Amino acid sequence: MKKTLFSILSAVVVSSAVLTAGIALNAPAYAQQTGMAAAKATVDAAKAAGTVGEQSDGYLGLVKDAADAATKAAVDEINAGRARVYAEAAAKNGVSPAAAGASAYSNVIFPKVKAGEYYKDDSGNWKRK
Repeated sequence: MKKTLFSILSAVVVSSAVLTAGIALNAPAYAQQTGMAAAKATVDAAKAAGTVGEQSDGYLGLVKDAADAATKAAVDEINAGRARVYAEAAAKNGVSPAAAGASAYSNVIFPKVKAGEYYKDDSGNWKRK
């Protein structure tokens, strides 16, 4: 049965919303076990400082290469989680993980970028919202 674009986007949006929020079905246990809450707090602080931003591929990126080791590790941890979610959504919906990530960015992540935070557009330029 052919999936509709709406069902594909819905699955990606739901999956990405769970990851973007840094939660799982059992949020406290998940956060304690994986350290995701600490990584999210580190990334949130780095976003506010202009060191980390959201990229149009659905992943976090370093706006400034001078990020400390803890920030880089937090970005890597969150990006690894996003990669798993995008791969799962892609497999379920017959699209590529790259398409799932781009869809998540457009539909879930970019709308949540706060004023003053950075995002990378499709042309590869960092911009402040």
